[in-house]
Amino acid sequence: MSDINAFIDNQVKSNDVFLFMKGTPDFPQCGFSGQVVQILSYLGVEYNSANVLENEDLRQGIKDYSNWPTIPQLYVKGEFVGGCDIIREMFQAGELQTHFENAGIPVKQTA
Repeated sequence: MSDINAFIDNQVKSNDVFLFMKGTPDFPQCGFSGQVVQILSYLGVEYNSANVLENEDLRQGIKDYSNWPTIPQLYVKGEFVGGCDIIREMFQAGELQTHFENAGIPVKQTA
């Protein structure tokens, strides 16, 4: 399991914004992952992602890494921000946009 932990740690720490999700940004394979992709796209945030459905070790490993039981999981500047519900609530309250801006991540200005 140490190889998968090293992979996860590298992705989280070497990407400003990283999403562990089911499916891909172009083809999400679960509604929760799709919602987070829509929010990130709406905000114009550049991010990288990994499809946990391609690797069972990754699917379990990310849950162990974050001590969070569900997927998707969003990381910003190496910090776990949350899953779908938390991301959606932060977005609706304007907190996600502020979080990105405070981390130096550009977001589109919204009306």
